[in-house]
Amino acid sequence: MFNIDPQQLIVQLPAFLFALTVHEFSHGYMAYMCGDSTAKFQGRLTLNPLKHLDPLGTIAIIFMPFGWAKPVPVDPRNFRNPQVDMMKVAAAGPTANIATMIVSFILLLIIFKMTGSMQQGTQGFIEPIIMMLMYSVLINAILAVFNLIPVPPLDGSKVLMGLLPFKQAQMIARLEGIGFIVLLVLLYMSGGFSTFAGFIQRFMITTLMALS
Repeated sequence: MFNIDPQQLIVQLPAFLFALTVHEFSHGYMAYMCGDSTAKFQGRLTLNPLKHLDPLGTIAIIFMPFGWAKPVPVDPRNFRNPQVDMMKVAAAGPTANIATMIVSFILLLIIFKMTGSMQQGTQGFIEPIIMMLMYSVLINAILAVFNLIPVPPLDGSKVLMGLLPFKQAQMIARLEGIGFIVLLVLLYMSGGFSTFAGFIQRFMITTLMALS
């Protein structure tokens, strides 16, 4: 999906870090809107990526290549409606990634339209921006879909638990310790990440070529 190449990392890392930051910030902001100020008190209600980065998760971006940020702390006891509000908080992260993906793609379309009338020197200058936006579309699509998988501790499991009766929700919650690891292993063994990334890349390039 990604190559460990210094030049590519210069373009790839900002897009990846922004996607992770927007995801965690959105969790914290939605929790704050629902009555929980835990993230705000711990300095996590910010778009500063340094506040959200997990050291191991950041290293994994380069070598796996996939990564994660520190989960935003949430205390459901502060919510006005814990079951519904927890679903809102869980859905906020993937929703933010989808929104970022759409905005990145729209900017790509605008730039592709503009580059047709640009001089060659200007096109060379804009190329890194195009690559960064393409990474942004790809990364945000993967993060949104991945986090919506209903396996603990991913966001999709919290949305599902909010919809299920208490006993069934507790059964899913018990998978919290092993669900993420099992899911990652299965996805890498099956090539799930590469397959989905390839689909997004083909769709993006085909659409850009057709509309430019």
